[in-house]
Amino acid sequence: QVELVESGGGSVQPGGSLRLSCEASMASFSVDCMGWFRQVPGKKREGVAWFDGRPSIADSVKGRFSISKDHVRKILYLQIFDLRPEDSAMYYCAVRPTRWCQTHDASNFKYWGQGTQVTVSS
Repeated sequence: QVELVESGGGSVQPGGSLRLSCEASMASFSVDCMGWFRQVPGKKREGVAWFDGRPSIADSVKGRFSISKDHVRKILYLQIFDLRPEDSAMYYCAVRPTRWCQTHDASNFKYWGQGTQVTVSS
């Protein structure tokens, strides 16, 4: 059984920072591929960062987003710097129950949290 609970979203001004957290209840936290995705209404869910022993960041957000894992507390983090209005979205963490992510497509991730909203506006 896998349970994911995101938190840390909010309303921020452009240029601000946020750290999103995903608390995971799962036995294989240290092994499985995990990722962060975001979605705005009417658009496809977009992957932004993944972790399968090493971090991977989508080209579209590289340099501003980072992903990390706290293996003791079983928390997956997404640190976002220099927030822009186009970063506004619901952010989700997800698990693909395999050792390596291999693909970053959302359809390959089996478990999802409920999401945390990020809104960037002045």
